[in-house]
Amino acid sequence: MAQASGKTWSSGFTFILASVGAAVGLGNIWKFPYVVGVSGGGAFVLVYLGCVLFIAIPILIAELWIGRAGGQSPPIAMANVAKRAGLSPGRWSLVGYMAMTVGYLIATYYSVIAGWTLAYIFKAGSGFGNAEPAAVAAQFDNLLADPVTLTIWHTAFMVIALFIVGRGLKDGIERVVTILMPALFAMLLLMIAYAAIEGDFGKAISFLFSTDFSKIDSGTVLVAIGQAFFSISVAMGLLMTYGAYVPKNVSLTKSALIIAGADTLVALLAGLMIFPLVFGNNLDPGEGPGLIFQTLPAAFAGMPGGQVFGVVFFVLLAFAAVTSIIAILEPIVRFAEDKWQMKRRNGVLVFGTLAWAIGLLTVFSFNIWADVAPLGQFKVFEGKTPFDLIDYFTANIMMPLGGTLMALFVGWRIKPKTLSADLSFSNVALFNAWLWMIRVVVPLAILWVLYTSI
Repeated sequence: MAQASGKTWSSGFTFILASVGAAVGLGNIWKFPYVVGVSGGGAFVLVYLGCVLFIAIPILIAELWIGRAGGQSPPIAMANVAKRAGLSPGRWSLVGYMAMTVGYLIATYYSVIAGWTLAYIFKAGSGFGNAEPAAVAAQFDNLLADPVTLTIWHTAFMVIALFIVGRGLKDGIERVVTILMPALFAMLLLMIAYAAIEGDFGKAISFLFSTDFSKIDSGTVLVAIGQAFFSISVAMGLLMTYGAYVPKNVSLTKSALIIAGADTLVALLAGLMIFPLVFGNNLDPGEGPGLIFQTLPAAFAGMPGGQVFGVVFFVLLAFAAVTSIIAILEPIVRFAEDKWQMKRRNGVLVFGTLAWAIGLLTVFSFNIWADVAPLGQFKVFEGKTPFDLIDYFTANIMMPLGGTLMALFVGWRIKPKTLSADLSFSNVALFNAWLWMIRVVVPLAILWVLYTSI
């Protein structure tokens, strides 16, 4: 069990802080608010909340349960639980390996993208060199075109993340999330206040929350399912590993509700931070990553206090990135400890160096390999760089497949009596509803996402 390892969270609150930090990342800051705005506003929010409640939370509970019941890294946790259930530990451990591999591959390119936030802290601090708006936007293109500079920032961010993970659960991850997460929320609220003063808050509210049910169709529901599933960070091994550290007196069901709710709240607050500035400066809200690294910097360069608040904004992004990447690196480091009794710092050095090296594939995909498509002979992969391929396989295939297998494993191969004894549902009806969702609703919904994304 988790307690046998001698490693547990100091409290349920610390566990929730860490899990929310893992879920809240760069995607929450720009993607979710934009999707809400173009997909029906408040109507999409309702659909999304339904997907979170009936799809993301059930599998989140299942993954946390596997982690706490298995008490170790994802492959070994899956094997432990399967063995106690009289199933093949070798076969089911493959699901844990898949989840751990997904998170690890994501970490390799996430570090590169997160490195952009570090670069832009300094760019914002310098007022973007007092450049004209068009020149400020061009600075991002210049950054991507320079493999040496990208590698430097990728290296810097990876070193920060590995230093934290190398210090362990108590002195590393716990200490960092208890500082960074409250700071992130404080900066988020500060930026919202600034955006309300300097931007068009009313138009942002309308963009995010006006209810237009005419925009809701099967495609919108599909987007909501995918966003709910991936935003909560299930099937990446990180929550299974964090679950291994959860004390027995902490309710996994309540924790799952809080984690999912906080993740959604941060995503909506991010919209209230970004879109007032976008509309107040007559900018395009549909720029995606370009909104963060091209459009908004140009706005900061011309706004009162833009230099200071630009720094705050990119520090906020960097904090969100740090709390995410330490969570997705932790599973493979814990696996090295469990499987090979490797000292944590040695595991960090080995797998951190390898992750950094694989990350160079992403670095070069933005410049010297921008025209390289390793699987271009297949139509579905036409024009996809090495970075595009890693992103495609992790997000569109491995995560949905791993999530489906976890749901089927917990729902159909574990005795309900075992689950009900460990999960503190308030009554039998709620437990039965969760069991039905994990057995039927979740697998069908995820398989739908998997089918349509291939």
